[in-house]
Amino acid sequence: MPAGVIGTAADLAAVDLLDAGFHTGDPHAVWTYMREHARLHRQEYAPGRMFCSVTRYDDVCRVLGDHDAFTSERGTVITQLGHDDIASGLLMTSCDPPRHTEVRRPLGKRLSAGAVHAMESGIRHAVDRVFADVPHDQPWDLAERALRLPMVVAGRLLGVPESDWDNLIRWAAMAAAPEDPDFAIGARTATLTVAHHQIFSYFTELIRSRRASIGHDDLLGHLLSIQAGAQPLSDIEAMYNSYSLLLGANATTPHTVSGAVLALARNPGAWRSARDDEARVPGLVEEALRWTSAASNFMRYATRPTRLSGGIVETGEPVVAWIGSANRDEAVFPDPHTFDITRHPNRHIAFGYGPHYCVGAPLARLTFRVVCEQFLRRFESVEIIGEPQRLRSSFINGTTHLRVRTTGREQA
Repeated sequence: MPAGVIGTAADLAAVDLLDAGFHTGDPHAVWTYMREHARLHRQEYAPGRMFCSVTRYDDVCRVLGDHDAFTSERGTVITQLGHDDIASGLLMTSCDPPRHTEVRRPLGKRLSAGAVHAMESGIRHAVDRVFADVPHDQPWDLAERALRLPMVVAGRLLGVPESDWDNLIRWAAMAAAPEDPDFAIGARTATLTVAHHQIFSYFTELIRSRRASIGHDDLLGHLLSIQAGAQPLSDIEAMYNSYSLLLGANATTPHTVSGAVLALARNPGAWRSARDDEARVPGLVEEALRWTSAASNFMRYATRPTRLSGGIVETGEPVVAWIGSANRDEAVFPDPHTFDITRHPNRHIAFGYGPHYCVGAPLARLTFRVVCEQFLRRFESVEIIGEPQRLRSSFINGTTHLRVRTTGREQA
């Protein structure tokens, strides 16, 4: 079981699920209590205004999977509570079917498992670049390096010049975790405003230049060629969806990498098993995705009164579906608080569920598998130095600093 005890409704009433600081600790004791005793939990986020939380696997899947009862068009992330999404109807993740399907289907063709398979050698080269100059037997910060990893892959895929990668990495981190001291430039609202302005301005200019030229066979070029509902995407739709692809690549993958290495270092038997037998790596990938659940939650709004296992969600209520909790639900995952790379079946929902299942999941899985293979081939052992520094965010479960000491393998 996770550390900490929560045993009464009074204990739960003292918990602020919106507090980014709460999530720098271990929320699983709270979620375990909620799955049993508060299956539909309401918390006030403004005077007289509440949001609902669901923590059980079946309820989370219902909220994310039933777009008729739970819409994405008013906001999908917890940081949007209190105001409707300005990108509603323009951003793929802020649309319900059929518009969502019209955009997702052609975009998904370029990100399918078959399509991304051809990228493996390039991804392997990119991963080698990230770990190439790691100091042997000296401490180094794995989380800092992992932060750059997705952009090395996604930057080329999108057709973004390498000279712009560092700025985009930082802006994406600011947008995903505006309260984290590593990325904040003031108050949360100010950080979000600057991050969104910079990213939106960047892609607006890039799209404008792309419209004026031809022959770009990259993901951004493909996005501009999409016919959705017999009409091409507008510049603002292309801009919002470029933003979504950037965040989708950069906000979660680094933290899955750090979380996987941390779990392996704390479970030396799993490390040795995966290191000595690469056939274990696919199981490691899936368990690390379940274990870290880097996208901790998604939000929907109820379109009608709807019964879940804990009670009725009323029309118009925001509902936060806690993926990190669902992926530790005892009813679905035996011994859920044990990191087990042989777990089978492993029906985690780290990439979401339903119509909005992550369109980039095949690429993320491939990238993460290659990272695991290359890391295990390169290093004989890994030791955690000091305490990991947790990301301060109510949305992303992650690590900003993870100092490790690794021992190289001779064959590497």
